Amino acid sequence: MDMTTNLATYSVVLTYSAMAVYVVAFISFALDMAKRSGEVTVGADGAAVASTARQQQAKTVATVQGGTVVLERVEAPAKTGSGRRGSRFERVGMAMTILALVLHVGAIVLRGIAADRVPWGNMFEFSLTGTGLIIAIFLLVQLWQNLKFLGVFITGLTLILLGIATVNYYVPVRPLVPALESYWLVLHVFVAIAGTGFFALGAGLAVSQLIQTYRLSHSGASKQLRFMETLPDADRLEVLTYRVLLVGFVLWTFTLIAGAIWAERAWGRYWGWDTKEVWTFIIWVIYAGYIHARATRGWRGARSSWLALVGFSAVMFNFAVVNVFFKGLHSYSGL
Repeated sequence: MDMTTNLATYSVVLTYSAMAVYVVAFISFALDMAKRSGEVTVGADGAAVASTARQQQAKTVATVQGGTVVLERVEAPAKTGSGRRGSRFERVGMAMTILALVLHVGAIVLRGIAADRVPWGNMFEFSLTGTGLIIAIFLLVQLWQNLKFLGVFITGLTLILLGIATVNYYVPVRPLVPALESYWLVLHVFVAIAGTGFFALGAGLAVSQLIQTYRLSHSGASKQLRFMETLPDADRLEVLTYRVLLVGFVLWTFTLIAGAIWAERAWGRYWGWDTKEVWTFIIWVIYAGYIHARATRGWRGARSSWLALVGFSAVMFNFAVVNVFFKGLHSYSGL
């Protein structure tokens, strides 16, 4: 067995190891969601109120009124949304996600060394690198905004995509087809992967916004969806969705432009109505429509979130269907 085969094998071992740790992270985040439900109780009128344990977190404050010292019991405010203190399960989930990403990056690096090129020349490599970047973006965004509540969605999505990639898309290391032997492969595809990562994060936020809106509009749902009381409110989730998707849209715009330039270098034309090109443009149009509708038409709340999910559905269709089942100049991506 030569060195290339050895490295590719080690890459697969690290991939499966990362998936096993992602499972632990997913379970931990799911348990955190269950614990969130226990932090909130529902009153007789259906309104969510602080749990007994939190109500007991009170302090006595001494004030002076007319020369007399008055002792008052002040209840500690409930921590909800991004201000909530993370549970043990959430901390374990984050730690396992970081550990899984380290293993994941190791798998990507070994695959790249084995291939002696950037590791996104086919569907398996694209999936391997893309899911790693989704997790990396999820972790980096925490420096800006506490979105740990998306851990279930992000780790679950990563597990599904990695599972599909390893079962259906895996191919041994092989040389690139001539059309891919360009520095544009590094730039164009990497930016496309990064844009997809932000679209995935935005989709998770959009789903959360829709659930939050449903909970508030259906009194009977408060009891079943008590954990949503610990998340940001619907308006805040909608704003976060917009900001994240705006970054993804900028990256996707660059992807579209860079792809046209690369097409001119490789095939002598900027646009040829290839299936992959068309779907890349369709995705761009959907997200452009989302941004335009929200900015100029006043689309807020559920309508904008549904449109965001339509965009992510188009991204997943492009990944799972167009890349595999449609023939064209980009059919090599299914190898």
